[in-house]
Amino acid sequence: MLTERQQDERVVLITGGARRVGAGIARLLHGRGLRLVLHYRGSRAEAEALASELNAARADSVALVQADLLDAAALPDLAERALAAFGRIDGLVNNASSFFPTEVGKIDEAAWHDLMGSNLKAPLFLSQALAPELTRRGGAIVGIADIHVDRPMARHVVYNLAKAGHAQLIRSLAIELAPAVRVNGVAPGVNLWPDGAESFGPEVRAKIEATIPLQRTGVPEDIARAVAFLLLDATYVTGQILAVDGGRGIVL
Repeated sequence: MLTERQQDERVVLITGGARRVGAGIARLLHGRGLRLVLHYRGSRAEAEALASELNAARADSVALVQADLLDAAALPDLAERALAAFGRIDGLVNNASSFFPTEVGKIDEAAWHDLMGSNLKAPLFLSQALAPELTRRGGAIVGIADIHVDRPMARHVVYNLAKAGHAQLIRSLAIELAPAVRVNGVAPGVNLWPDGAESFGPEVRAKIEATIPLQRTGVPEDIARAVAFLLLDATYVTGQILAVDGGRGIVL
């Protein structure tokens, strides 16, 4: 486990770090003494509010970078700007993700580009861009996968494919970047319900919640604690994907 001083020196980039699970991860890692670079695409107001909150608690400890992760050509520039914020990057959390249904017969190129881009392509190319710095620092990557990589979710074909690819990316990078960089993943179950998801109405939610052995849905802090463990404490763990789902995966 890292000492408090060592953690104070470390910098972690979190994609999609302005809101929802990303903000939960940011608050917990910041509470552990890390400096953060928070990426956002369109959530500028939320990003600035979170940075102000965290910088008020510890001055000059959080920086912001804006980028569209679907623009793969811009990802090396995102990596450079993140690195320039504090002069180092020790960890990367590939958290940003699009999520929406894609039923067979209604799948189009736009849905493929969005879901595969945010959930698989961007994590690959951003990890590649930061690999030299993470290798130099003996750093770590944590990707946010999904319990449905092994048990596909109905009517979400492209999302299932994208998250399954992300899970394989985690395992592949663990081999490719060893021994200097550890690469692991967290697979949430039911955490925050998707924004504006009409397919997850009250009856559907109640049915899903009834299948969770721990009898509650997760909260961002549940994911954040797992991310912190894999980033900071699990120094002999790589290539693993930790389910944080209240046990739902074992009963699906």
